[in-house]
Amino acid sequence: MTKVKYKRVILKISGEALAGDKGSGINPTVISHLAQEIKSVHDLGVDIGIVCGGGNMWRGETGEKLGMERSQADYMGMLATIMNGLALQDGLEHVGVPTRLQTSIEMRQIAEPYIRRKAIRHLEKGRVVIMGGGTGNPYFSTDTTAALRAAEINADVILMAKNGVDGVYSADPKLDPNAKKYQELTQLDLIAKDLKVMDRTASSLSMDTNIPLIVFNVNTEGNIKKAVMGEPIGTVIEGGK
Repeated sequence: MTKVKYKRVILKISGEALAGDKGSGINPTVISHLAQEIKSVHDLGVDIGIVCGGGNMWRGETGEKLGMERSQADYMGMLATIMNGLALQDGLEHVGVPTRLQTSIEMRQIAEPYIRRKAIRHLEKGRVVIMGGGTGNPYFSTDTTAALRAAEINADVILMAKNGVDGVYSADPKLDPNAKKYQELTQLDLIAKDLKVMDRTASSLSMDTNIPLIVFNVNTEGNIKKAVMGEPIGTVIEGGK
């Protein structure tokens, strides 16, 4: 087997990445692309847990701005992540990758409830585990979910797959031509520089668990595999202080 740097990973896929150039909803072409990319890593024997965002369908903050009670809006966002998980599960199984969809909100006709020990057992059996429903609690983002699940399954790294963004910059490179791309950062840098790669709850948890994060462009073919192999892509954010 090809030597990999990270044997067990959490892959955090933003909702925007699943929408692709459509801007919203689920793009079947993107699902097919991601399925092949994930399969190439699964074939290396890497344990893969996946956390999907839901921003391609709904954001809790949007509902709040419309006057909706925040908890209610956040639960809608959690359901969006499960819909994304179902689509990704279907795409992966079409290319022969065994999967399990687990959710933090019980819906037994659709998916298993998230149980840490069961998730780990699935990983040990070579199944990709898609973890939907966020943390199951309002006011927590899917970034925090990724950090939490990474700690729970003893992941070696969190791979933060972005839509068309190849790393962390000092400013929005689309708006500022002088924006500097960072090769390496710490979680403390994210907070101090207010870089908004992930929310502060997720950053704090990553600091406590000392799990590194790699931010990279998921649209570039082979990038997930390169990240797992330890090749220099995107921005590496060290987990500790």
